[in-house]
Amino acid sequence: MLSKGRMVILACFAGLGAMFLFFILYANSFQGDLEKVTIQVDSVKVLDENKLNKRAHLDVRFNLQNPTPITLTVSTINYELFANGNRLGEGHLSTEDIPEAGRPILFANNNATLPNTFDLVNSENIANEYSAIMNNQPVKYEVKGQVTIQSFLTAVTKDFDITLG
Repeated sequence: MLSKGRMVILACFAGLGAMFLFFILYANSFQGDLEKVTIQVDSVKVLDENKLNKRAHLDVRFNLQNPTPITLTVSTINYELFANGNRLGEGHLSTEDIPEAGRPILFANNNATLPNTFDLVNSENIANEYSAIMNNQPVKYEVKGQVTIQSFLTAVTKDFDITLG
């Protein structure tokens, strides 16, 4: 037979376990809403060019649309940038080292534009694309990557593949 003290301790642990299980199930219930967020690329523009080092900086603007009733944040966007089918390199936007309250906010039923600077290095493989970009010629961009979207309880990483131009 169990003493009253042991029954109280067992009841406390059972209550904590039930509360922990409820918290996990409640947090995961928001993942469906996070999947509804869409990402687009608004523009890719030249910021500056360093002709001596054969480098340039491009301004890549991501537009995220939040159709949910929950305010969300973006912690990372990792992507590869292509021009006319040729890979230019990888880009990375991260706010992971910023406390959640200071990260870019996706307000409920609203849009947010996030700028990112992409370092473009001219090489033999992309010489034609580099020239077209620097001379403002028509270029078809493709952006492939992943975005991590967070709510106050959970996070979702979504893949994207966007064509621009």
